[in-house]
Amino acid sequence: MLAAMDRALSRRSLLSLMGAGAAGALAGCHARPGAGKALAAAALALGEAPGAAGSRMPSAFVGHGSPMLAVDPAKGADLSRWAASFPRPRAVLVVSAHWERAPATLGATEPRPLVYDFYGFPDELYARRYDAPGAPALARRVEGLLAPRGEVARAPGRGLDHGAWVPLTWMYPRADVPVLELSLPTQDPSSLLALGAALAPLSDEGVLVLGSGNAVHNLRRIAGDGAPTPSWAAEFDAWVEDVVRRRDLDALADYERRAPAPDLAHPTKEHFVPLLVAAGAAAGPGGHVSFPVTGFEAGSISRRCVQFG
Repeated sequence: MLAAMDRALSRRSLLSLMGAGAAGALAGCHARPGAGKALAAAALALGEAPGAAGSRMPSAFVGHGSPMLAVDPAKGADLSRWAASFPRPRAVLVVSAHWERAPATLGATEPRPLVYDFYGFPDELYARRYDAPGAPALARRVEGLLAPRGEVARAPGRGLDHGAWVPLTWMYPRADVPVLELSLPTQDPSSLLALGAALAPLSDEGVLVLGSGNAVHNLRRIAGDGAPTPSWAAEFDAWVEDVVRRRDLDALADYERRAPAPDLAHPTKEHFVPLLVAAGAAAGPGGHVSFPVTGFEAGSISRRCVQFG
């Protein structure tokens, strides 16, 4: 527990430094055959927002970068274009790097104040709102899907952290799609792939399963805007693209041994592992994989986004 607290304090301190100076750098941080009536009924049960009936949603991973993304229309436009390219979801289930809690825990199912889990940034960020509807029916559905894996807890007072609301500000700017957050219950890759696999039925029910983190994330190595990307960051990011494109989940789960410079790319693991949930939620070994947003900010923070399906 003390180690986890130390990690959290370290991240908070670094975010504060980013907001104070070096961080100007981060300015800007078809249903399956045979699914039938049961899937249609499940989709309608989750229909707290209008959506395209029968549309199968992808699962996805978003590189959320700095909280300053919330007020950066240039970077935000990339996410807006991406979200507009696939069907509008009935709801979004977010697994964010910024909420680690065991057992798997569901956040608020009614609107709650946002979590401003960053320090030293401009005042306008702390005034931002994202009043998306809650998703109580989705919460019950997730509980049912995860129950065979063990306990599922609730945290009814916990609002959305910046790993959720910052990218959603651009993906669904009207805040009219219900959102539910699910905690990261572990950093174990195999367990998170299995967690994602348990959530896979949601795609056929119109729910976007969205992991939020960064493919490369080392706050100790951030630099100024326009700084060159160091080789260790570029190589890790390219490795991620390769194994994800090939859907090599074994390699992805074993990234700490197989990827180049994993400890430089991720001195802490919480920003990488939401990708495993999204990959696990992409039902079946096949399917198209795309990278709608790529590149780096602050030198070494990867903006890579991944769409499965």
